[in-house]
Amino acid sequence: MVSTDSSPRDRLLASARRLFYAEGIHTVSVDRLITEAGATRATFYRHFAAKEDLVEAYLRATDADLRAAVADRLDQPNPRQAAAALLELIGQITCSAGFRGCHFINASAEYPDPTDPIRVAVAEHRAWFQETVTHLAARTGHPDPGYAGRVLVLLHDGALSAAELDDPRQVRETVIRAGKELLRLSA
Repeated sequence: MVSTDSSPRDRLLASARRLFYAEGIHTVSVDRLITEAGATRATFYRHFAAKEDLVEAYLRATDADLRAAVADRLDQPNPRQAAAALLELIGQITCSAGFRGCHFINASAEYPDPTDPIRVAVAEHRAWFQETVTHLAARTGHPDPGYAGRVLVLLHDGALSAAELDDPRQVRETVIRAGKELLRLSA
């Protein structure tokens, strides 16, 4: 259960973030969310018209957290240090306790319709990340930043998928090394 010191909406969102990521979105019922959050059904529906609205809020909150973490890593004296810090962040995530893959890839597997608001939230997150790493590749002086940005997204996606299936430490080392080689940070 989550702390009862926060608002009912915050408790519902905190429960959703924990349970959806750990167990999957479709496997967690509204009743379970209500129980875990210490809320009532009426409170749930006062804040979220449907479970999918809570799912979208979960993804948007996760997106905001990731944007802040990335912005923190990119706030470095030079682009090469920023790129290295971002690669370290990706590697760090793959080795984090309770790691279960990418929130957005997991959600998209459960919501296949690309016009669904949940998939729209996933697409917006991915577009932001693509733009961010492409811009970063340009700042590092890569001769083809569009290509480098696409490869960085593939490395990111692959690392977040593989770390759940393989040795996360090896995945971490591989994604960092491959990203540094791509951006020529090792030279």
